[in-house]
Amino acid sequence: MGAMYAQREAAERRRRAEERRARERRRAAERARLAQEAAARRERARAETERRRAEVARKEAELAARRTAERGARLARARAEQNRADERGLEEVRELIAEAQRSGARADVGSLERRLADLRERAARGEQLGDAVEELRGRVVSLRSTAGGNFTDDPSAVLAGLERRFSATGTDGATLDADGHRRCTDLLDQLRAAAAPGRQVRFEALLGTVEHALARHAAKVAEAREAAERTALAEQEREAAEAAERERAEAAQAALELALVEAAERLDVVRPAAEGVVDTAADLGDPGLADEIGDHLCAVTQALTGRSAAEALKAVADLEGRLPDAERRLDELELAYQRRRDLVEALRDAMTGEGFAFEGGEDQGGSFRLHFTRPTGATYETTVTTEDDGTPVLVYRVAGEPDVTLYAPQDEAVCDTTEALLERVHGALGGDDGFVPGELGWDGKPPGRRAKPLPHETSWRWTTP
Repeated sequence: MGAMYAQREAAERRRRAEERRARERRRAAERARLAQEAAARRERARAETERRRAEVARKEAELAARRTAERGARLARARAEQNRADERGLEEVRELIAEAQRSGARADVGSLERRLADLRERAARGEQLGDAVEELRGRVVSLRSTAGGNFTDDPSAVLAGLERRFSATGTDGATLDADGHRRCTDLLDQLRAAAAPGRQVRFEALLGTVEHALARHAAKVAEAREAAERTALAEQEREAAEAAERERAEAAQAALELALVEAAERLDVVRPAAEGVVDTAADLGDPGLADEIGDHLCAVTQALTGRSAAEALKAVADLEGRLPDAERRLDELELAYQRRRDLVEALRDAMTGEGFAFEGGEDQGGSFRLHFTRPTGATYETTVTTEDDGTPVLVYRVAGEPDVTLYAPQDEAVCDTTEALLERVHGALGGDDGFVPGELGWDGKPPGRRAKPLPHETSWRWTTP
């Protein structure tokens, strides 16, 4: 390149570099804006997640409090009912003791009364007496008076007390202990039949069995209720765990969506420039650069399609990092292309000035191929290309010139007249304002040698001095 042409190209290179820096500043500002918006979206999502979590926790607390209150109310009702049953039982025992006294029983009445007083005190303190009342009742029933003969409690009163015990297990007793409920029902029916006159022995024989069955049924119902409470508590815990897991999954999904949106927005910032590099680099003869940026574009789009946020963010960051250098390389490709175009124009003008006819040419991306003919019919195929360091290169293939022999008898190319013609062409390529040619080289010609005629010969060859 001539000095003035090189200066103009250097100025163009500086202008393009400043444009690249300006574009990168705009992209960096856009990335910063998108980052701020993404951070704001994440903060809003976090606040919404916290709000929803707090709302879920509030509802769970309300539900737990309501269930606790309901359970407490049930227990209070059960305790109140049991207290009333204990009071009724203690009153019945008091009457039985009084009846025993009237019947002449004296031996154990004092201890029975003391036991009754103790149970009354416990009931007054709100204690659950359990089987203590029935145990005392049994002691009174078994009391025998030596003065008045055998004494047995009124069967109907005993039966009524047992039926009250059975009812005290609750309406859900048949569900919580179905077998025990059926057995108690059957035994009470049998005991009711044995309460008829003349069946006292049968009544007393069944009495212990019924009391045992009732006690066992009451215990199983209580265990079943406790198990139901534990099951309900476990269900609450399971529901709470599921709600927490749903909350985590929803938060993770929201974070994924936000990250995908961020990656897509960042891709939109660099996509036009990246696609421009892919399209132009391929046209200018650098498919490697086109494939490199194209692969990074594909990596981002595939990660977005596959909804892999982490991969998408990494891929778009890689693309953002590689784009400035790719644009620099693309600018160099475009400068080299323009340099070849200018050389093509200068060469076409110079060769037509020497009488060549321009027959057309092809743009081959990294090079141009031109076709010229001389009036003599000789053809010149010229390729305009660029070396790795950017230096423009002209390559000729000449056919039909009488002074050109591709393979002379002594393996030496002969081209003196053609060489002089091409040197005149090169001298017209613009000089400092265009292109300054170097030495014309030929296949088979020693560097720096001029062709000399041989005596009585029409062909030429190069010789070493």
